[in-house]
Amino acid sequence: MGYSKGINASTATLTKNRTPGNVCSSSGLCSICADGCLGLCEVGKSAYRGRELIYPQSFGVTTSASQKDYPIDLSHFNIMGTAVGAHGVEADSDKAAFPAVNLETQIGSADDIKLKLPIVIPGLGSTQVAKDNWDGLAIGAAISGVTLTIGENVCGMDPDSEIKNGRVVASPDMERRVKLFQEWYNGYGAIIVQCNVEDTRLGVADYVISKLGVETVEIKWGQGAKDIGGEVKLSTLERARQLKSRGYIVYPNPENPLVQRHYSQGAVKEFERHSRIGMVDEESFMARVAELRSLGAKHVMLKTGAYRPADLARAVKFASLAKIDLLTVDGAGGGTGMSPWRMMNEWGVPTVYLESLLWQYMERLRDKGMYLPKVAVAGGFSLEDHIFKGLALAAPYVKAIGMARTPLTAAMVGKTIGNYIKEGKVPGEISRKYGNTTEQIFTAAAALQEQYGDDAARIPAGAVGVYNYFDRLAVGLRQLMCGARKFNLGHITRDDLASITREAADITGISYVMDLDAEEADKILD
Repeated sequence: MGYSKGINASTATLTKNRTPGNVCSSSGLCSICADGCLGLCEVGKSAYRGRELIYPQSFGVTTSASQKDYPIDLSHFNIMGTAVGAHGVEADSDKAAFPAVNLETQIGSADDIKLKLPIVIPGLGSTQVAKDNWDGLAIGAAISGVTLTIGENVCGMDPDSEIKNGRVVASPDMERRVKLFQEWYNGYGAIIVQCNVEDTRLGVADYVISKLGVETVEIKWGQGAKDIGGEVKLSTLERARQLKSRGYIVYPNPENPLVQRHYSQGAVKEFERHSRIGMVDEESFMARVAELRSLGAKHVMLKTGAYRPADLARAVKFASLAKIDLLTVDGAGGGTGMSPWRMMNEWGVPTVYLESLLWQYMERLRDKGMYLPKVAVAGGFSLEDHIFKGLALAAPYVKAIGMARTPLTAAMVGKTIGNYIKEGKVPGEISRKYGNTTEQIFTAAAALQEQYGDDAARIPAGAVGVYNYFDRLAVGLRQLMCGARKFNLGHITRDDLASITREAADITGISYVMDLDAEEADKILD
């Protein structure tokens, strides 16, 4: 497996090779590197922009995900249908139709958080792109009946936060994010507030529980795109100084007079805000969970990333001991733009491998008779077949699939088209095919008007985009489940998949397609 795809040239970093048809597969350099080149590739551009090239461009208004081809991914499995029987509904052709598939599920230690769809939106925090599209995300998630997580550093990054004695007492941005979901909440899903090291120091959980009525909080260990704290770019000296005063690591140091002079001269154009890494141990973790519950948290969750297998084992064991309400495991590769680009591509355990380990570890807990936390898996899921495969790979333990980048994409596209509609400038590519109004372009508009009446006019186009996207996933998933004769999520098993390569079978334990049903086929033929 070579490195030629994206190692030294990528749209993510706005770099390219001078001779794209002749590239060294191991280094990514042009086969002939010429004196006089302006530095188009990552190595060359790093000669004059340095550490700026670590991150995807343009920072804050894009999302990013790994370009790396892993040896085994979800495409190495096929969903198995059958011509006989039905599970979860009467085996009657008039009743076993795909609209009868029930996609509702429950999470929480007491099954008290209901989801209309087996989807959770993991942490979308202090990035500008998440903030700019929060109306669509929050309202879209609420009307779709899924959970939405307010990610790390929102209070700390809010320029209008009120902080006293090192603790947040008010954050207009956090309040807005929470209340948008709460206003449209319909009995399904939940709004979750995530806390990393900085949030814990600022007392974010205490604030959102006591002041904003948040019932669900999430401890964060990491995510699939990075194993360090989140990064954010800051465009002004004043903003950099504010965040440094709040305890963040800011580079270069905005209090340094030399840096201040360089900033005034235009030599320093931006600053980086970094979060600290956590230090996990069982005693402190159990104490933190107990503390959050004592503060009034009804549900406590844990989000962990693509760390080495021993850390996944810690997450599974600690989640069991603490009776965590949901453990979200995020496989390598995905990201929403806050991660170093090479880290996105080259660190951690990829999703299929991580989920296979997860299943093994959960089986160990089950054999010991220990508490089994509900689990969500994230990391590169985008369409309905991905959801089915993610649920089946570690069945019966996975109750939901984490998707962050894709609903954000749906929110952005919905917002963009909505703006074109308002301006009367719908691009011809869309208008010629679909029309020029919300009702003509957004297929879910009529259903939302029927459900919400006059209030449907208050649903922003970004939220309609999220709802439309989730509706597509729901219909597609129902069709796949119907073909497998599984009419509710609880009937999905690992046997609903087949590995189409021997290596995939070796890694996951999912039967190779040529070995599948061998005994049953023999009985039928004999």
